[in-house]
Amino acid sequence: MNSAEILPDRQVTFRIFAPEATTVRFASSDIMNLGPKAQMTKNENGVWETTVGPLEPGAYRYNFVVNGVSTTDPQSALVSESNTRLQSLLIVPGSEWMDTKDVPRGAVAQVTYYSKALQRFRRMHVYTPPGYESDNKRYPVFYLLHGAMDNDNAWTSVGRAGFILDNMIAAGKVKPMVVIMPAGRTTASMRMSGIGGGGGQSSDEFYEDFVNDIMPYAESHYRVYTDREHRAIAGLSMGGAQTLHVAFKHLDKFAYIGVFSSGIFGNDTGAWEESHLPNLTDANLKKGVKLIWFNTGTEDGLIRNTRSTVELLRKHGFNPVFKESSGGHTWINWREYLIEFAPQLFQ
Repeated sequence: MNSAEILPDRQVTFRIFAPEATTVRFASSDIMNLGPKAQMTKNENGVWETTVGPLEPGAYRYNFVVNGVSTTDPQSALVSESNTRLQSLLIVPGSEWMDTKDVPRGAVAQVTYYSKALQRFRRMHVYTPPGYESDNKRYPVFYLLHGAMDNDNAWTSVGRAGFILDNMIAAGKVKPMVVIMPAGRTTASMRMSGIGGGGGQSSDEFYEDFVNDIMPYAESHYRVYTDREHRAIAGLSMGGAQTLHVAFKHLDKFAYIGVFSSGIFGNDTGAWEESHLPNLTDANLKKGVKLIWFNTGTEDGLIRNTRSTVELLRKHGFNPVFKESSGGHTWINWREYLIEFAPQLFQ
């Protein structure tokens, strides 16, 4: 049985064998406006199915809800982790940069390190470019942060970051680089940390981990340059707020800053501005900033945060690039933002 059959028109029929079930629903955080198609229909063989789409090329997470219990697709080994659960993953081919192609491949490692700041073991994912294992060169380093509902697995699974970078490096569009993808959550709760003033959080655990453990570990265990010109940071949603906090607390360390579907959290940017004022007003630090890049969908609930953050940075003499794409707060946009942002790094 093909549990996720991609049809010629890019509609997808999802199936699960559950002959004893009385109700089965299809659930996906990446496929919008399912409506009645979320309810699956049972055939005479005990197979439940529904057809959705057509879907744009990319990656889509999904689960089946059998008699009220969520389960991954038992016929598929392809999965994506989030902050608190596991979901099945479907890849719809047809993208110039996201597809699996016959090009030189980099590697993605799942790395465990000990966080002295948090006094426990933590995990990050690390992408190394094609040829890293066989040469002795140093590479630029790019820190790439996920959003609130995900974990450090997200950029390499549903985000397709490794495939995007391999394909763009092979095409000469992107400089080979090492990409560090840490876990932005420090607990399984919804409390966010490391986003600076204005978000209402009670802890800067992620910030302390990033500055004192993640960066030192990455830059001592991988052959990367450690100067400002060869260091970039970007993140989506919560990771975008964390990016702003880290980068503008340590503006001497980052030349490239990317904020995807995000901005300063909270209704008032004043607390964040006060907390970061020394670097916001330092004329010498501004000279070393090569790119501050924002992109948020016009239907995204955080578009107002993005606009107010861009306005604040312009008030202090920065010149951020600000784009408003179509769409909302989804991986459909975030993958495209990475595709647009990465070629601008380290040029």
